[in-house]
Amino acid sequence: MRSIRIAARALIIHRNKLLTIKMRDKSGVFYILPGGGQRHGETLREGLRRECMEEIGTQVEVGELLYVREYIGKNHEFRKTHHAFHQVENVFRCHLPAPENIGPGSEVDKKQVGIEWIPLPEIQARRFLPEVIKSFFTNEGFEPNTNYLGDVN
Repeated sequence: MRSIRIAARALIIHRNKLLTIKMRDKSGVFYILPGGGQRHGETLREGLRRECMEEIGTQVEVGELLYVREYIGKNHEFRKTHHAFHQVENVFRCHLPAPENIGPGSEVDKKQVGIEWIPLPEIQARRFLPEVIKSFFTNEGFEPNTNYLGDVN
């Protein structure tokens, strides 16, 4: 029996820009929120703080839980490589005590090629995953219309 991976991600908006992890795969550049898998013995908030140190090199203040998203790989575009992958993502609104401290983290993801602040009005034009949350962004922030997105990419 395969296990379900539990993850936490940070939604960070500063000066009307979204902090993203810039990724590259065979199909090109795409963007995701910082964060990753929870380790045994740590809370979601602890895991998210650790993941942000690893990926963006700075401390985050973890705020409210915004939404939960599932990702069952066999149902989506990356089914060939993710056919046995199932993740439950918990996305928190986060803040940076010192935004100027962002930089290379201590342990970046395999496909991570950088960190990028995307102006909120430009998100619609970017390859941003999960695609479904793009509609929740406004020019001033992020307002999800539900707290459970289901199995989406």
